[in-house]
Amino acid sequence: MTNALKIGVAGLGTVGGGVVQLLAANGETIAERCGLPIRVVAVSARDRDKDRGFDVSQFRWFDDAVAMAADPEVDLVVELIGGSEGVAKTVVETALSRGAPVVTANKALVAHHGAALARLAEDKGAALAYEAAVAGGIPAIKLLREGLAANRIDRVHGILNGTCNYILSTMRETGREFDDVLAEAQALGYAEADPAFDVDGIDAAHKLAILTALAFGCQVDFDALHVEGIRGVSALDMQYAEELGYRIKLLGIAERRDGGVVQRVHPCMIATDTPLAQVDGVFNAVAAQGDFVDRIVAEGRGAGAGPTASSVVADVVDLARGLRLPVFGVPAKRLKQLPTLPMEDHVGAYYLRLMVVDRPGVIANIAEVLRDEDISVEALLQRGRAPGEAVPVVIATHETTEAKLGRALKQISAQATTLETPQVIRIESL
Repeated sequence: MTNALKIGVAGLGTVGGGVVQLLAANGETIAERCGLPIRVVAVSARDRDKDRGFDVSQFRWFDDAVAMAADPEVDLVVELIGGSEGVAKTVVETALSRGAPVVTANKALVAHHGAALARLAEDKGAALAYEAAVAGGIPAIKLLREGLAANRIDRVHGILNGTCNYILSTMRETGREFDDVLAEAQALGYAEADPAFDVDGIDAAHKLAILTALAFGCQVDFDALHVEGIRGVSALDMQYAEELGYRIKLLGIAERRDGGVVQRVHPCMIATDTPLAQVDGVFNAVAAQGDFVDRIVAEGRGAGAGPTASSVVADVVDLARGLRLPVFGVPAKRLKQLPTLPMEDHVGAYYLRLMVVDRPGVIANIAEVLRDEDISVEALLQRGRAPGEAVPVVIATHETTEAKLGRALKQISAQATTLETPQVIRIESL
């Protein structure tokens, strides 16, 4: 074990610092497992003088991360800058172009440019690994690409954003509203000052786009996703969900059907006795349906320095061992272009919360609209009376299509007795 794998780390934020500290703490164990020492020899970040809990002077410092990626003295580049464009993309392209392997945690980069980067890596005989890009410390990529390689996978879904899961879990447990819990999440460091990337579903969508390509052997197509966030979920919805036997989670769901693929990220109601309903706080979970294994569920911490650094270094260890796999499980030139099926064709049950004027005939009018669209009601909840004032009416439907429900809600919203835009949450059978 005289030779060492020399790595350069671009980006020394939470995860980059975690990678350096993990390799320092567990270096001997890692060397035993992969057969040679792994040493950080070069780093690049914006601020050389920032206190990161370790001495950066022990490494070669690069103000220019692209120059570090081009340095032949760096055997492997770890990109932890983030972002789908700019320096992060150039760093990865530069390293791959000279045949150097790259490990990244950059979900946005892989979701938007994964197919092109996979082709570049294969053309140059390099490797691109990205376990840490999806679900932090959960080995979700290995699960799909390696563990389930013998299976046909027709569905993959999961809780893919810890910030949203923390907010929804806390709303359910405390009865507080979204804005209040979001502020708490920001104070605790679980949510960014600008939380849009998380709470509007974009982060989860990036991860789902990657999982879809792995599961189905298709091109990464972020633009094909249907994406909704959690801003509209209220404490009242949480209460009614419990009464109906459900919990609300932001899920990413990809399904292969005859004729194409559906990829969607949105709040869902799921039965309280399902595994994902029990995943609370900042934890993530990924589930896949294989034809010979049935359902596999993996749960763990989806973010943070330790879990994400663990996945980054796991990829480094694989590459040190000589493991080279196609980026998305099959050679890039064989990735299929599967058609995207429209959300209007989605078939499922729905939760509807309507705020209506409490007067005779209102429920009958709503029922008439649903009947005309052939939408059957499974449950209806109305609590209390407030004659002439606003009251919530909750309806759980049997299975129908998104298109039928959309037409019905347009008519219901136009009624004078409907006071607010109806709240709609899809009910999922997992």
